[in-house]
Amino acid sequence: MKKARLALFVGIMCISIFPILVKMALTPGLISAFYRMLFSFLLLLPYVFFKRQLELPSFRVVLLAALCGVIFGSDVAVWNIAIQASTATQASLLTNLSPVWVGFLSLIFLKDKPKSNFWIGTTVAVFGMIMLVGFSIFKNLDFDLGFNFAVLSGIFYAIYMLLSKHVLKYMKVTSFMLISLAASSIYLGIISFALNQPFYGFSNEGWLVLFAQAAICQLLAWSLISYATQHMRATRVSVSLLAQGVLASVLAWLLLDETLTFQMVVGGFFLLWGIRITFYDKQLISNVLKNTKALSLTKK
Repeated sequence: MKKARLALFVGIMCISIFPILVKMALTPGLISAFYRMLFSFLLLLPYVFFKRQLELPSFRVVLLAALCGVIFGSDVAVWNIAIQASTATQASLLTNLSPVWVGFLSLIFLKDKPKSNFWIGTTVAVFGMIMLVGFSIFKNLDFDLGFNFAVLSGIFYAIYMLLSKHVLKYMKVTSFMLISLAASSIYLGIISFALNQPFYGFSNEGWLVLFAQAAICQLLAWSLISYATQHMRATRVSVSLLAQGVLASVLAWLLLDETLTFQMVVGGFFLLWGIRITFYDKQLISNVLKNTKALSLTKK
């Protein structure tokens, strides 16, 4: 469990770099998503081939892994469109409601129902996220295409988390990543071609950013997050991913000279506290209460 939590922490650190790279705006959003998947696939392929890591348990499992790739690709695509159609703040806030969707979907489809600490922690974390992006966003909340696509992105994200959790019971992380990345690359490539997105003509810095997105924000980050998903509850992983908002804000403050207000700091505290609540073990709390009671009796 400690290895899974460490993998999750490092994975979140890696994906927190992504907004900084996107804000450089060196390539169109949709085509950057395509190259993010394609370059990740090309980097992973030699390792899987030479290490003989590819596992194909059954056609059904392989098909589900490919479906995960399509869903994740859809998430990235509609999130990029949401940012372009509205604002990055609104899109990020609505997309990060994905833990709520994960909880509701788990409640309906999974035997392992979310515990009360998940709902409490999610509520606190979402409140922290709202403080982090600012309450003023609700004054300008437009229920337009950008709003709908941002909500849809969060739903895609939630479905991906739960479906990948199921698939990873039968496959190694490397096999899952290779198949899902291949499916994402083909899917996003077709969409980009249909929408006449430019596949070349970028600056050297633009290509470097695309490679960094693939190597760090996709391949390394999601290999670690997939490992964590394999060994932890999908609900906990989904809430923990909200921490990227805090880290991204700190990085933007350090690297892009963006403002970091007291309200954002307090919001970040609530967000991280909410995540911590979801990790509280019921047995651990029970033991603490028993020890406290025993200690009080001893004093008497």
